[in-house]
This record gives sequence, structure tokens and C-alpha cells, in this order.
Amino acid sequence: MAQDDPAPSVSAFDQTYVNWYNLDPVQDKVQGASVNRAYKELLANKKAKKTVVVAVIDSGIDIHHEDLKGKIWTNKKEVAGNGQDDDQNGYVDDVHGWGFLGNASGENIRYETYEYVRLLRKLAPSYQKVNAISEVPVAQQPEYKTYLLAKQTYEKELAKYQQTKQNLAAFEKVLIQVQNVLADHLKTKEYTLQDVQRISSPDQNVMNARAWLLSKYSQGLTVESFLKYKEHTDTFLEKHLNLDFNPRTVIADNPESIADTKYGNSDVMGPRPTHGTPVSGLIAALRGNNLGIDGIAEDVQIMALRAVPEGDERDKDIALAIRYAVDNGANIINMSFGKSFSPQKSFVDEAVKYAESKNVLLVHAAGNEATDNDKVTHYPSRVLDNGSQIKNWIEVGASSRMLGKDFVGVFSNYGKKTVDLFAPGVDIISLAPENKYAKMDGTSFSSPVVSGVAALVWSHYPELTAAELKDVILKSATVYPKETALYPNVENETRKKAKFSDLSATGGIVNAYEALLLAEKVVKQKSAKS
Repeated sequence: MAQDDPAPSVSAFDQTYVNWYNLDPVQDKVQGASVNRAYKELLANKKAKKTVVVAVIDSGIDIHHEDLKGKIWTNKKEVAGNGQDDDQNGYVDDVHGWGFLGNASGENIRYETYEYVRLLRKLAPSYQKVNAISEVPVAQQPEYKTYLLAKQTYEKELAKYQQTKQNLAAFEKVLIQVQNVLADHLKTKEYTLQDVQRISSPDQNVMNARAWLLSKYSQGLTVESFLKYKEHTDTFLEKHLNLDFNPRTVIADNPESIADTKYGNSDVMGPRPTHGTPVSGLIAALRGNNLGIDGIAEDVQIMALRAVPEGDERDKDIALAIRYAVDNGANIINMSFGKSFSPQKSFVDEAVKYAESKNVLLVHAAGNEATDNDKVTHYPSRVLDNGSQIKNWIEVGASSRMLGKDFVGVFSNYGKKTVDLFAPGVDIISLAPENKYAKMDGTSFSSPVVSGVAALVWSHYPELTAAELKDVILKSATVYPKETALYPNVENETRKKAKFSDLSATGGIVNAYEALLLAEKVVKQKSAKS
């Protein structure tokens, strides 16, 4: 996800972007989710009938953020900090949820490899000397094909990041030379951009150095952003793509055994709450408190489940997190994560089937690879191994504030069959850890917009089943039959025109106002029949 450095308050941002996802396409001429209009025109004198619990399976959440006060789910059957499993649910001191990326001593995983790296590490000993599929027994051929695909993906990504590292090293060499020339001229290493702009010298070396640095700044590059990108590249090579890196030893479980559940800890914040915090903010940040942003649902509690590292999540952790959410009273599960390989998909399949059987709604981010999900599977998926589909599942792409060629997020995955609808996910301002705020892009932030709308509707119409709620949200989406946009393309190469209606099943954007109107009708029809 693209994300800027957190600023101390929302006043540091262009106010055009603050809370735009709450605005109405007709009244405000901004392609938001019509949340403010729903409160003003439909809910002004209405009390919610139910508090909805939304489980956020993510990287960790800053549950102490000022804009989430009173919005964090509490397990009332558990006594905080006594080291006991008071409610006998298998989790000690799980007061606000559970961390599936740590151990009882409080050690936590932050970084992980990608799934294809783990597959390659596991399968290479069996297949690295195989020259053709005909050498492999028929029963093992699917596994061999997985090995080849994992190897191909790994080699492509490794080459890309190694090349990037070389390019950055060459760039840094020039940057240091330029900095030294300018520091010598200015007689200080502590100079500002304005100092550089004011330089005038007969020395051509100095003027060349000035011109080079100013041209880089005009392209949006700063020394800080360069160092950040360099660190990002090193992290990929040292952690995500490193065949010898195995942080799972911290947990000491068998990640391929769903029966091995005695791990984790009650630390729901963890070392990386930078992703789960903004996701939670969009759903539940306090409305109308003159602070930060306005979340979408008022009568909502966030259950914090930490299962997504920096790198690819494990299928087992996701499956157990889903089961925890269902067993501990979650009504909606927000899943702003995904990956391209799923070796223990059966674990997740069983968990989502369980969620469906217990009337829980699953909301999932479509992904940020700018690919067609009808053609490229993005995990977790509502399509089970047996070909059947989970009915209580909504798949969400990312849209932007205004109609036009950039209406669809340049990064967003799409799919006429596999993506249900779009929701605001470009230029989103939400919470960041330590009472800060940040601006970000991603389907990761579209998904909680839909989760928030679902929680808002369900809190007023708890008579709806999860399948009916999904139906209401999809049928009430704002559709744009004549709108064209450009196909997403992360490489920013030539982007072709696309009919917005062809990029998802509904061809629409989530709309809270219309969803509440439709929910009212559906509930009245239900009660008339009963």
C-alpha cells in the first residue's frame, strides 16, 4: 500500500480529502459512500437496535488511538492480565482479541517471506533436479507445477529487486557527490532546499550539482523518500525474498497443522499497527468529535485480530483468526490482505464455510496488482476447492473521488465475476498509530468502507441475514452505466479505456443511504410474510 508519513493531525492534509468517502455522489458531486446523507436524512431520530462487532484481521491495531475511544471490543468473560484463560476459549487474556504472530513470552513476528518463497524452500529438495514433468509421478504433478510457478515468481521478483538495489546504489553514489559539492560551497552539511535554490556560483561543478538536486526535487524525490525506498528494497531482499529467513521459529508451531493451535499472545497491537489502525478507523472512528476523521458506523465494536505480517500471511493464522472471530461474537469480518499462493487453502475454506454457517459476513479487499481477478486468483477466495462459492462474501475494488479516467484506482484489481463492487480507496485519510493520521491508497481501505456500511445497516436492521445484507449492499450500489475509466495498470504504461460497468458484478460503488432504504423495504417484506 502506498502510504505517506503520518502527520500529527488531519489539519496537515488538504481538507478536500478529509472524509470524502462519507460524501454523496448527487448532493456533494463527490463519489463517496453517501454516509453523511444517510445519517442526516434517514437516521436523525433513529436509535440503532444492535451494536455490531466487526473483526479486523490485519497487521495489528492501535487500540488506544484517541479516535477509537470506546470502539474496541472487550471480551467481558476475560479478566485482563491475570494469566488465566478465564472463559476457557483456549486464549489467555484475550481481552480485545488475539495476536496469531507471537508467543506466550511476548515475542512477535513483524516480517515474513512471501508464500512462494516458503513453497520454493519446501519443494526445491524434491524437484530441483527434475528436467521434465514426465519424470514426476502423476499424483505429484500438481505439486511439481506449483513448484515451477513458485520458482518462476521468485526468480522474477528477485531479479527485479536486485536490479533496483544496483540502480539505487549508483544513484546514491551521485547523490553523495552532489551533497558534498554543495556542502563545500555552502560551508555546512545542514542546508535546506531554499539554500540550494539561492546558490549562484561561477564554479560549473557547483551549478551542475545544484541543477541535478533541484531536478530531482521537482520530480518529487527527496533524500528522505530515497532512503525510505532503499530501506524498502533491502527489506524485500533480506526478509521477503530470503530463502534462509524463517521467523516462524519464534512461534515454534507447525504452520501446516491446523490442530496445532497453542500459540500467539494477547498483544493485538504488535510491532506494525500501521495497517490495521487506518482500516479500523474507516469503520469505527468517532463521528462528530471534532477530531480526526469520521468513521462510517456508530454502533460498532472492533475486534482486533493480528495475523498479517509484513510479507505474506499464513493460511493457518487466517483460518484460526476467522474461527476466533466467529466463536467470539463477530458479525462481520474485514479482510484487507491477500496473496498469490495458498498452500493450505483447505484450512481457510473450512473456516469461511464455518463463518457462513454462523451468519457472519466476510468482506475482502480485491488486491492491488491491477489484475483481472476473473483470470488471476487472489487468495483468500470465496471460491472453494470443490468449486462452490461462499454466499456471505463481498469482494471490493478501489475507486477515487471524481468521475473520469482515474475513477478506478490505478492499482486496483477488478473482475466482472469475482469483484462485487467498488468503494472509496484512493487518497484516503485515516488513523495512524499514536494518535496520528495518514493519507493512503489501496483496496485495503475500500474493504473497510464496505464493512462500515454493512455494520451501519445491520445495526439498524438486525433482522437481515448476512446473505440478505450482502444482497442489499450490492443491489443498492450507485451504478454508472455510461461511465468509462482507464483500466488499472501499476506500471503506468498505456492504459486502455474500460467501461466501469465491466469491472465488477454490480458496476457500482457502495452507497449507505440507498442500502438503508432498501434494507427497510426488505425487512418490511420479511415481517409481512412471517
